[in-house]
Amino acid sequence: MTRPDLIVFSDLDGTLLDHDTYSFDAAKPMLIRLKHLGFPVVLASSKTAPEMVPIRQAMALGPVPMICENGAGLVDADVQTVRTGPEYVRLRSGLDAIDARLRAMFEGFGDMGAERIADVTGLTRQQADLAGQRSFSEPGLWHGSADQQDRFVDALRGQGIAARMGGRFLTLSFGATKADRMHNIAADYQNPPSVALGDAPNDLEMLNTADYGIIIANPHRPPLPEQPGEAQGRICRTTQAGPAGWTEGLTALLSKLNIED
Repeated sequence: MTRPDLIVFSDLDGTLLDHDTYSFDAAKPMLIRLKHLGFPVVLASSKTAPEMVPIRQAMALGPVPMICENGAGLVDADVQTVRTGPEYVRLRSGLDAIDARLRAMFEGFGDMGAERIADVTGLTRQQADLAGQRSFSEPGLWHGSADQQDRFVDALRGQGIAARMGGRFLTLSFGATKADRMHNIAADYQNPPSVALGDAPNDLEMLNTADYGIIIANPHRPPLPEQPGEAQGRICRTTQAGPAGWTEGLTALLSKLNIED
């Protein structure tokens, strides 16, 4: 595989996709520019592979791999369909093995069904059906107290399951992160310089792993804490939100790196 001069890792919801409309219109000119420059754009999201494959096609990203389910899984460049795998079945079994009182306070996507998923996410019924086709992780809503959540997380840890809050959902997996998957993909591209873009706490490892990190403004949640690389200018923040901020951040970075079309 040819080594590009830059590889882009990007979160979707609230970053490359608008928080409310899920549109990426404001990023289209930059996506075209990156494709012209030969810089692969690797989507890295909490979404499932069935959700992400159509998005990759709509964005005309070409045959590039994707990081799905918050880093719990990888989607190869040529994969078009993915079915629920044994890892998800094992995850649900571990969840059901903990104290039933704690278990009852977690409403996972596997407990909801497509109609309920659509209600809590704002997705269409069809999109919600794809979101429910899990292979590696289980997002859900927590209905207990903070103390009960701590006990829930501890109980899951005993089953080898990690839990982390990302945006609206508490997501369970066997522990791999977006940053872990970045290393795998970057190696396939002969480790070019990398930039990561994201807006949520579950993006921080990715932002700090990349050579350059861009924190996308999100007025719907508290600002992310200051990161170690910000003082040195390795990590920056945008003033605009969503795909407009995505374009803002990459425009500034390409200028900083003296990259011209």
